[in-house]
Amino acid sequence: MNEFDDIRPYDDGEVPAVIARLIADPEFIDLLLSRRAPLLAKICPYLARPFIRRSLRRLTRDMLTVAHVQGYMTVALKTLLAATTDGYSFSGLDKLDPSKAYLFMSNHRDISLDPALVCLGLAMAEHQTARLAIGDNLLSKSFASDLMRVNRSFIVKRSASSRREKLEALKVLSRYIRHSINAERVSIWIAQAEGRAKDGCDRTDTALLKMLSLSKGEGQDFATATGALNLIPVSISYEYDPCDADKAMELHAGQQGIAYVKTEFEDLDTIQKGLLGYKGRVHVSFGDPVGDKFDCATTLAEEVDRQILRGYRIFPTNIMAWEMLGNSQGLDALKAQWPKEDWSQAEIAFQARLDLIPAAHRPILLAAYAAPIGSQLAH
Repeated sequence: MNEFDDIRPYDDGEVPAVIARLIADPEFIDLLLSRRAPLLAKICPYLARPFIRRSLRRLTRDMLTVAHVQGYMTVALKTLLAATTDGYSFSGLDKLDPSKAYLFMSNHRDISLDPALVCLGLAMAEHQTARLAIGDNLLSKSFASDLMRVNRSFIVKRSASSRREKLEALKVLSRYIRHSINAERVSIWIAQAEGRAKDGCDRTDTALLKMLSLSKGEGQDFATATGALNLIPVSISYEYDPCDADKAMELHAGQQGIAYVKTEFEDLDTIQKGLLGYKGRVHVSFGDPVGDKFDCATTLAEEVDRQILRGYRIFPTNIMAWEMLGNSQGLDALKAQWPKEDWSQAEIAFQARLDLIPAAHRPILLAAYAAPIGSQLAH
């Protein structure tokens, strides 16, 4: 058994069996049914399940490799983005060397769409897509693990209980990332910190960078070990966050001292909302390799933060939130970035979104949209 077998993505030879397992999984079928036809799921699910399975068999009959799965996902994602955005764009891809593998480290706003957008940009630029890090907290169901791993995701074990188990899991993760990049020449995507930045403040966790160095070679220092991973910061910017109201609600609960407890399928519901919700304009900016100049996690985190904040595209929603919170610093210059914007219509649309959430949550939502401006000005 390979030491990475329980965390790595599935390979081509495993795809048919994984798909067959998914189609046979009653919990997965019932989940699909509840989202596609909720009324039918309640009234007579036993009649609908065979139709769902038959439909899945037709859809997946030609999916024999990971590339087939990814090809289908790319087409589906483009269709989805056409329906839920006002356009999406990429920058910095021209600086990538197609012969190299990279560690793409991005800010994190959406559970599934962030890595999907990174891979879409790579695919559109005719680069090999990346393997995607996903926490095991999102994989409580076996079908969820199968779905992710068949689409080039690998597992970050966060549920280890003892300190020794956690350290060993981090060491294996670090070795796997280094093995993928340096031995297999396959890029990796990972978020700059655990969990989404619900408050809009994108900051790199130094513990994550220390994890990367756990697999350093004998005699290597921190700078050399992390430099060998070809780390590139990536900035992902959404004009509208489909989950903004939910994030504001959760943050408000925390401010009130109320413990927030997730429901059983909340992560799946959040993924669905992020994918299907309106996002306005979207931009993904690929930065420059950080190199081997940083001798500790703190200075490396500062560089990753600097590039992510520099690459973050400030949209009219960010500017309006900044102004609505009473800020005037840099306002004219910010608005000048959008000379063709119909600000009256933009303000009506943004206010309509605010009106949909409780008044107590609105300052939190505004602060999240305004945060990237404050972060850029501070740097």
